[in-house]
Amino acid sequence: MKTLTTLAALLTTAAILVAAESKDTRVYEMRIYHAAPGKLDDLNKRFREHTTKLFEKHGMENIGYWTPVDNTNNLLIYIVAHKSMEASAQSWKAFGADPDWQRAQKASEVNGRLVTKADRYFMSATDYSPEIKTTKAEPQRVFELRDYTASEGNLANLHARFRDHTLKLFTQHGIEHFGYWHPVPAKDGKQRLVYILAHKSKEAAAASFGAFRKDAAWIAAKEASEKKAGGSLTAPDGVISTFMVPTDYSPTK
Repeated sequence: MKTLTTLAALLTTAAILVAAESKDTRVYEMRIYHAAPGKLDDLNKRFREHTTKLFEKHGMENIGYWTPVDNTNNLLIYIVAHKSMEASAQSWKAFGADPDWQRAQKASEVNGRLVTKADRYFMSATDYSPEIKTTKAEPQRVFELRDYTASEGNLANLHARFRDHTLKLFTQHGIEHFGYWHPVPAKDGKQRLVYILAHKSKEAAAASFGAFRKDAAWIAAKEASEKKAGGSLTAPDGVISTFMVPTDYSPTK
């Protein structure tokens, strides 16, 4: 049984690597909206009834919409894709000028603005990312956004470890890949890797990562990569994990 499980994991990883060979040239845009107090439901309503349709109308591809499981900061996190940076600028300009959007925005903000702050990141898919596409599963999955800041000079080494070891080990331990990106351009001089995983539950994620960290193959790969780099491949406190659930209107669930 163990041999069959290992074979299945290797075949899945091989499929991921084959898909990655067809280079994804899309520009991905992650936005993190901080909803005003008490306004997250109104913000989701506007996206559900107006925004996502208008994004598509103006050439943006809806990838996924999520809210954190522990959403103390009233966040909405989403990713859209563009054909290019130029296409992104054109799409947003047309979207902002669309009378349907202007009416929807005005009507939704009669009692005040819905968003107090918006963080924006442009990203490109890594060469080892699986095909990034909208997917649905039953029962609904829990997603995990992981944001790594590489230690100085070690982003290439971090990518190499994911490409050569981490992805196949994640698969072996029941962790589902959604997408891997690097922000462009790097902000504040930080070299980052951003990726999203899917799990059956937070408990399943904890069990999978517990087994992953004890795996002799992972321990050997980690030790070898850090010996080559002269230390940890990530900066101190450079790993941030956020568990998320998809919104009811997200094309990915």
